[in-house]
Amino acid sequence: MMIKPLGTVTEIVESAMMDVSYAYEDLIFLEQKGFLLQFTDREEEVQIHINKEVKKSEWAGPLALLQEKAEERTMVFSTGDYFRMSNEDEESVHIQFYKNRHGQKDTNRPKRP
Repeated sequence: MMIKPLGTVTEIVESAMMDVSYAYEDLIFLEQKGFLLQFTDREEEVQIHINKEVKKSEWAGPLALLQEKAEERTMVFSTGDYFRMSNEDEESVHIQFYKNRHGQKDTNRPKRP
């Protein structure tokens, strides 16, 4: 079993002036709702999923900053898919992943809690 470097990822996120709000299994939720991070099978790589409801002008700069800060720590923050998140109830959310901003669902992804 691979140990996920949550501490290092948290430091990278904080150095980019953002905050981690919650980590669950392989997902890292940020206070900034534009991104959702996901650990991959490679210890040094994290995918950055982009909220499809956020304008590119709002996420492009912060995305580049996260990737730059990750590189300084010898990690790779690769661009992942787009996502939409909705509350199912007070304690759970539904996350739908999309291949593109125009709504093509990624049917190969499992449903996330």
